[in-house]
Amino acid sequence: MTNWIDEDLNGVRYGLEGTVVIDEQSPFQRITVIESKRYGKGLLLDGCWMTAEKQERHYHECLVHPALCSASEITKVLVIGGGDGGTARECLRHKGIKHLDMVEIDRRVVELSKMHLPDIGGHAWNDPRLHLHITNGIHWAKNASTNTYNVVIVDGSDPAGPAEGLFNKTFFENCKRILRPGGIFATQSESPEAFKSIHIDTVRLIREVFGYADPLYGWVPMYPSGWWSWTFASVEEASYLNLKENRAKDIAKHCEIWSPRWQKGAFDAIPAFIERELKK
Repeated sequence: MTNWIDEDLNGVRYGLEGTVVIDEQSPFQRITVIESKRYGKGLLLDGCWMTAEKQERHYHECLVHPALCSASEITKVLVIGGGDGGTARECLRHKGIKHLDMVEIDRRVVELSKMHLPDIGGHAWNDPRLHLHITNGIHWAKNASTNTYNVVIVDGSDPAGPAEGLFNKTFFENCKRILRPGGIFATQSESPEAFKSIHIDTVRLIREVFGYADPLYGWVPMYPSGWWSWTFASVEEASYLNLKENRAKDIAKHCEIWSPRWQKGAFDAIPAFIERELKK
């Protein structure tokens, strides 16, 4: 029987028509896999939309490539979260990566994604450069050695449940500490409409910790409001704005959303009300 599967948020419903394939409780969260008519198979965690087969590039390309195309080096990369595999897949398009640590707290998210959404992780799951660790990403960042990674990417869900600790000063300070000189930090930073205060507070806090940070705006139509953001940070200067031309050219050939031109517009697309808030 076909039904509507919805995420309810502040009096608004964001739904897809389809059927529930899997609905189970892991030790950390409720995991739901659906088959939708419009966007293919999709994933919800604790009733919130995470990804879908025909939507995921809107999210993963925008989180990954601004960071990996601007860092001075990309030999060693850390991804915290991202159990569906999409962020790892986009990272591993970059030939310069020699070692990718992916730290996901919930093994069951990985297992169900491999089983029901195999195209999202794609080649990443069998790439020898990928090192999957089923453990707490907050603890990983705390315990990692200083100057370990060229790029740190946080692909967490909304700031609740197992992802709640990914949105605080101590965690961001550890991410800064484990970055090598010339490194880039990247995180999803919520919707400037559906999660306005969380978005603004997150950008402010990252800017306070790193010194340089800016949000980039795009769209993920299945997410609350459809309007989404990712925030990039660095220490010495706003180096995430300066792409490595050859690296970016090679990657753009494989992308559906991201390109150097798109990225410039997405950073410039900061709405007036957000810009005013961030200047306070």
